[in-house]
Amino acid sequence: MNIVVLVKQVPDTWAERKLDPGSKTLDRASVDVVMNEIDEYAVEEALRLKESSGGEVTILTMGPERSLETIRKALSMGADKAVHLSDEALAGSDALQTSYALAKVLETLEYDLVIAGSEATDSRMSVMSALLSERTGHPALSGARKVTASEGLVSIERQNEVGYDVVEAATPVFVSVVEKINEPRYPSFKGIMAAKKKPLTTLTIADAGIEADQVGLATSPSQVVEFATKPPRQSGQIVKDEGDGGSKVAEYLASQKFV
Repeated sequence: MNIVVLVKQVPDTWAERKLDPGSKTLDRASVDVVMNEIDEYAVEEALRLKESSGGEVTILTMGPERSLETIRKALSMGADKAVHLSDEALAGSDALQTSYALAKVLETLEYDLVIAGSEATDSRMSVMSALLSERTGHPALSGARKVTASEGLVSIERQNEVGYDVVEAATPVFVSVVEKINEPRYPSFKGIMAAKKKPLTTLTIADAGIEADQVGLATSPSQVVEFATKPPRQSGQIVKDEGDGGSKVAEYLASQKFV
């Protein structure tokens, strides 16, 4: 089975994130970056499927040159090869444009299964698998806590309020996973050394047949028009209880339109 794993490099969730005043997009250069946490679970699941059923795991990343750090981590975990879509024209692309670009790259690859994390910590939209499903015409299975693959068929367990649903689809198929699915492995020293020799293909938008006017901030369907920095936290209002504390609190809440 040929498996492609979508991996994204994101700002560290422990860092203070902010918007760039010029582009009004997330300022990624000013903070440490890491592999999107849930994507690690996607990589792990792909490796487990490979170990049980055979096949090959390809990492697919869209991002600047700095994204190579994330690609190397995925390769050191055990993935076989990687494709890196990197071009300045892609900067500022929103989810719709990103799905278009990734779909064009997927046209150049052979795959039975595409696995992604259920969401990215820098956007939390949870839409990429569905968007790629729409663009490619292949089915999407979302929110997988368990994945089972056989010849031509993929089945998942999806958590619900009283248990779980079993959902299946014929390959090729897109699957998004949640953090309950497994426990990602740590890259070994042997894996880190081996990753340096694994195949890595770098593509520009021209290489992938991506139209320049379909990606990038200038033509993005969704843009931040205006933003303001959160004001410093002010001291609260102290209410001295002289028998009428409850009334004073209620009056304050009413004045702030909380009640």
